[in-house]
Formats: sequence, structure tokens, C-alpha cells
Amino acid sequence: MGLIRMSIQSPPMLLELAGSSLLSDKSRAILDLEDLPIELFPPLFVEAFSRGHTEVLKTMVHTWPFTCLPLGALMRKPQLEMLQVALDGLDMLLGQQDRPRRRKLQVLDLRRAPRNFWRTWSGAVVDACSPEDIKKNQTLKLGPAMAAKLPLKIFIDLCLTEGPMDEFLTHLFLWVIQRRDRLHLCCNRLKIFGKPTHHTRKVLRLLQLDSVQKVEVHCTWVPSTLAAYAPFLGQMRNLRKLLVSQVHVPAHTSPEEQKWLLAKLTSQFLRMDCLQKFCVDAVLLLEGHLEQVLRHLTTPLEALSITNCPLSESDWNYLSQCPNTSQLRHLDLRGIKLTNFSPVPLQILLEMVAATLKSLDLEACEMTDSQLQAILPALSRCSQLRILCFFGNRISMSVLKDLLLHTARLSQLSRELYPAPLESYDAQGAIHPGRCSQLCAELTAILKEFRQPNVLIFRTISCPQCGRMFLYNQGLIHCSCPTAA
Repeated sequence: MGLIRMSIQSPPMLLELAGSSLLSDKSRAILDLEDLPIELFPPLFVEAFSRGHTEVLKTMVHTWPFTCLPLGALMRKPQLEMLQVALDGLDMLLGQQDRPRRRKLQVLDLRRAPRNFWRTWSGAVVDACSPEDIKKNQTLKLGPAMAAKLPLKIFIDLCLTEGPMDEFLTHLFLWVIQRRDRLHLCCNRLKIFGKPTHHTRKVLRLLQLDSVQKVEVHCTWVPSTLAAYAPFLGQMRNLRKLLVSQVHVPAHTSPEEQKWLLAKLTSQFLRMDCLQKFCVDAVLLLEGHLEQVLRHLTTPLEALSITNCPLSESDWNYLSQCPNTSQLRHLDLRGIKLTNFSPVPLQILLEMVAATLKSLDLEACEMTDSQLQAILPALSRCSQLRILCFFGNRISMSVLKDLLLHTARLSQLSRELYPAPLESYDAQGAIHPGRCSQLCAELTAILKEFRQPNVLIFRTISCPQCGRMFLYNQGLIHCSCPTAA
């Protein structure tokens, strides 16, 4: 043990060599873990993990001297054997009345983290689960009495699908069910793909729902199913991002029933006082009910994304009146058809968020020249804007020039995505490559008179022959179809 008992200031390479030396005798390693300097635990654990020394790993989990063990950062993909080793080590802790003298483990973190996390987590004594947590928790010190009272937590990011769960999740959930009175299963990021099954409901009941911070629902749900799962959302008190997509309305659903079903969902928003990002995509239930949805939010939103949804005129008008949109940093309205709407609500909204807005996406909104011109004065005052997208709108050369003149002094812009001018197309709507290149070069030159753009791209609509698009980014990328010459 002479090599092992070294100063905390010893070079990391010597510490790793000491750990490798210790692992050469596994039985000795298990016996000496209680006296091992804590700065040796991370490199020794990595070495034991890479060599598959399961008994050493199990004992290391049992004697882990930090509050968190970020096991997920070591696994490129879920490894059932390593999960079993970690859970066996936790069982040793849970079944032991007299905890090891240095025992501080409170969290088994199965989330994926950057691959170099363990390399950078060297001899420093930190109590953390992620690089961000290192700074927050460096001063965290738990005495044995306090550590013994806190429940063990297992963190995992979940992606639930219609299909059966894999062996890794099945084993984990069965283990948690049998010990749920002594630990918490926590999940920061939850994704649901496909129609929810009975497994979905079982998992939600097993989770510590106030640990969930991001929820994404990517599946074709009918409103009644969404309403049935709404109470789970209400228990996610720390939810920061909610994304719901593909909610369709059955043809036989009456307007009154739609309103009632939506109320089942939106009533849960009153409990979400941490919600910062609200995103809906292809939610057909939303039309005519946007006010009913947004008025239940209790705090100002940081990001609002309403994409590929039909909106009514009342929905559109409410956007500029909603108090929860007054401090937006990100606004995404891709695929919202604005042709027949007044530009005034958007103009008012941009004026309201001019000091905070960082990204604006109006791709494929079918905006007209007059609509775009109406919002330009408000857009020019968005001094913090970094990303701006107008792809997919049919805008004339003269209005695009006006647009660039209004955005020319927005010094924070780093990504600008504009449609190619209408004059790039012939009378039949086919793209004229030479003319498109000339016009986009002219527009680029206008902007460069004021500042040097970072990313500046002009894009056409799809080529009628092959479906691809022309991009102009300091030059024209040609379509591969024969007519593109």
C-alpha cells in the first residue's frame, strides 16, 4: 500500500498507475478500498470498468465516497451486466444498517454524459453528476447522518415506444419496484414515441414525476388519450419544456367535447410554474383554442413554438395580447399559414419582445410582400436577434432588399436564412439558376456594405423536376436534374 498512500497533489498519471497496480490483485483491491485515497476512486473505477472487474466495481459502488456515481457516462450503449453490478452494490448499501464510514453515495446516474467526463474528473473531490453540477456542488458536504436519511436516487433519461422494453429497462424497473419505498427513480428528460401502452402508464407511476424537466410527446394521440394522461403532467412541478405533437381530432368529436378535453390538459398548466418552453406541432385540436391553452400558463415563456398547426383569426390575434409571451427569446411559427391574417399581431409581438428575442423562425408561412414590409420596423428593433429564418416564403427582390436594409445593423445576427427572390423563377414557376445566382449575389453585396455576415443563405422552393432546392451561399449549389444547367 506504499504506492497507494500518496499525496493528494500527486500527478494524475501516477494515481492511475497506482490504481492499475492495485487492480492486478483483485482480492487485495476489494479489501483495500476502505483505505483508498478518494482521488483514486474515479480513475480506478474507469480501469475496473474497462477490464470488466465486476466484483471490484460492486464493492466500489458500495464504498463510493462521492454523492454521485455517473455510470451512464461510461456506457456507449446500455449494458445490462454493468447495471446489475451497480444495483448489486446499491443493494449492499440498502441492506446495511452501519454504512461505510466514507459512504456518501446518493445518486446513481445512468444518463449519458460527454465521453471525456471521467477523464476530466480527476483527483479533485467533487460531488457532482454532470459538468454543470460540478460548479454548483463543489462545496456540498454531507455528514454520515444526513447522507443516511436521504433516499437513494437513480437518474435516467427515458424514451418510451409502443414496442416492448429492452432487457436493460425491464431489469431496472423490476428492481426499482421491489425497493421503491427506499429510493426514487428520477428522469429529467422523457420522450414518448408511438401510441402509449400499459407500460407507459406503469413507468409514469413509477417515476418521481417532480424530477422531470423536459417532456416530448411524438405520437398520434386522440384528445381523449391525451386528457387521460394529463394528470401525470400536473405532477411534473419542475417541468421546463413541454413538446406535444401529432394530436388529431376524430371527425365525430363535437366542439364542446374538444373544449372539455383541452381543458383537462390545460388545467394542469396551473401547476407548472417552472415551464419556460412550450412547443406544439401538428396539434389540430389547437385551432380556435390558443387562448384557452396559453392563459393557464403561470410564468412568462422563454420559448414558444407553434408549428404546422391550423390557427383561427382569434388565435392569431391573441398572440400579441398574451402576457406569457412578453419576454420571449425564441419564437417559432414554421408552417403557420399567415397569408390571410393581418400582420399587426406579429408586429405588436415583435415590438414587445424586441429587447429579448434571439431567434425568429417564419419558414413556410406563405407570407406576402405587404405582410413582411409591415413587420420590418419592429424587426429592425430586435437588437438581440441571432437567428432569423424566412425560408419558403415568396418574396420579391425589392422587399428582400428592404428586409436586408432593416436587418443590416443587427450586429448579433449570426445565422440568416432568406428565400430566393421571386424573380428567380420563370412564368411557369421553374427556377432560373443564372438569374437566381445574380440576384442573390446582389442581395449579399447590399448586406456586406454594412457588416460581414456569418451564415447567409438564400434558398429556393423545391425544384419541380427532382424536388431538390437551390442554395446560394457565396455561390449556387445546382440541382442534379437535367434542366438545371
